Amino acid sequence: MAKMHSRKKGSSGSKRPLSPSKPSWIRYKPKEVEMLITKLAKEGKSASEIGLLLRDSYGVPSTRVVLGKPVVAVLVEKKLAHEIPDDLLALMRRGLSIKKHLELNKHDMTALRGFQLTNSKINRLAKYYKRNGKIAKNWKYQPELVQIKTD
Repeated sequence: MAKMHSRKKGSSGSKRPLSPSKPSWIRYKPKEVEMLITKLAKEGKSASEIGLLLRDSYGVPSTRVVLGKPVVAVLVEKKLAHEIPDDLLALMRRGLSIKKHLELNKHDMTALRGFQLTNSKINRLAKYYKRNGKIAKNWKYQPELVQIKTD
């Protein structure tokens, strides 16, 4: 779990069932779900966006239950996965947007603190991914190379 940088108690929400079993109302076969994942990946969607689309538009509650593996594993098999994991990329985009905000608002100390915390999260997550071999050992965070998605 990530470090909490506030005095709040965390977020509550619904939890997944303890025993994952395939619901009877799923109308897609595992091969069809794999084809949907590859189609969405070729359209430029990230793994998290693919999971949301499968859940909301196609009625697939969990690819792990249907396929036995997560979306990222399917993308790696098909060689469609990004070289940088999605969560790290999202943090890098957030850091870049805060940096652009700080260039316009130099005295916004709250945003400066948020920028420092975001950079700490990026470095912590990068260290984890280097240790587990998800990114190269010599990978270094370079904010100027990150582009913000313009959707």
